[in-house]
Amino acid sequence: MHQLTDKKNKILIYLLLLLILSTTSGKFIENQHSYSLKIYQINIQGLSKTDSKKISNELGHLFYKSILLANKEEIKKILGKYNIIEEYNIKKIYPSTLNINIKPTKFVARLSSNDQLVGANGKLIEDRENSETLPYIFGEFNSNKFLNFKKNIQRSEFTFNRFKILYFFPSNRWDILTDDDILIKLPKDNIFKSLNLAYKVINSNNFKNKNLVDLRINKHLVVK
Repeated sequence: MHQLTDKKNKILIYLLLLLILSTTSGKFIENQHSYSLKIYQINIQGLSKTDSKKISNELGHLFYKSILLANKEEIKKILGKYNIIEEYNIKKIYPSTLNINIKPTKFVARLSSNDQLVGANGKLIEDRENSETLPYIFGEFNSNKFLNFKKNIQRSEFTFNRFKILYFFPSNRWDILTDDDILIKLPKDNIFKSLNLAYKVINSNNFKNKNLVDLRINKHLVVK
């Protein structure tokens, strides 16, 4: 009887030890899993070292936080402050890395007032070291109106590298000075159609020793 009691006590002790060890092991695995899913690396690709470092500093608060809880909307908000960015992609590489691939915008013009660069995304960028030959924009800059105008140019026979100066008037009308010093006066409406007409006129055999194409009046063409 005494031996049976001892045997039962041993079994209970073994079961208790097994329970303690399994609980400890479970906590260790859980803690190890949580530890391994923390963010230890943020890779930013596509921008200059200077801009990448600025963004990395702003994202510094994400280090050592759970990659599962990394808020993409919060990251997008920070990236949205940088006008140089055209597109980006955020990817979580488990267990501990964030990859941010960025496509910088292409510079298409400059503002005459302060030499700021105008991106293809319609945003203004400060870059004092940039020496690209770009057309200058005169007049009050409006991003939406510029993007709409740029879309018409891209659809037309013209390209931005054909222009020296773009004039924007308060009446929402554009004038263009080409690299051949030909002034094109465009109407407020039907920009795409007017651009193609101007291109056709400029490249015709009859357009010699002339430097003005005026299309401001509907169904009227003035060449001088």
